[in-house]
Amino acid sequence: MKVTDAARSVPVDIVARVADLRAQVERALKQYHELDAPEISDAEYDALFQGIGKPEVFLYGSYHLAGAVNDKPLVELRRDLQALGLERAEGILETEDHLASLCEVMRFLIAGDDVAICNLEQQRRFFRVHLQPWVEALAGEIEAHPRADFYRVAAGFLRAFAQVEAQGFDLIE
Repeated sequence: MKVTDAARSVPVDIVARVADLRAQVERALKQYHELDAPEISDAEYDALFQGIGKPEVFLYGSYHLAGAVNDKPLVELRRDLQALGLERAEGILETEDHLASLCEVMRFLIAGDDVAICNLEQQRRFFRVHLQPWVEALAGEIEAHPRADFYRVAAGFLRAFAQVEAQGFDLIE
């Protein structure tokens, strides 16, 4: 099956939901970064993902997969990143299993120029091993959090993204 055939097979309701959530996220980002008129404050992010001591919601794969940050899943991820020729940039404080870092690796695997590394099989494998096992649970945790407002919408986008990716990869196997 071709990728275009797989893309046509993704249910219309999921595609529409992703488009709606993406528009909401892009609007909030524009308000925050371009217009300097944020509808959301940094306080929501801090309350959910920073906290004093430990955050209320962890954005790290190792926490969701093993119950602790900096655990075995991070070691396995670093091995896989090394095989892809990737490493954490100097000055970055977050570990490689942070959700943002994992999404950046997916972006690289989708848009990179080296087809030996940046190809559909690598995308599928990376997603299945390092994102799919935990991102929908993370999305649910954020959506259920009483202090989540903007991040509830972002979590819906994350959930829809994970569902589209999973279904798309299922179709090409």
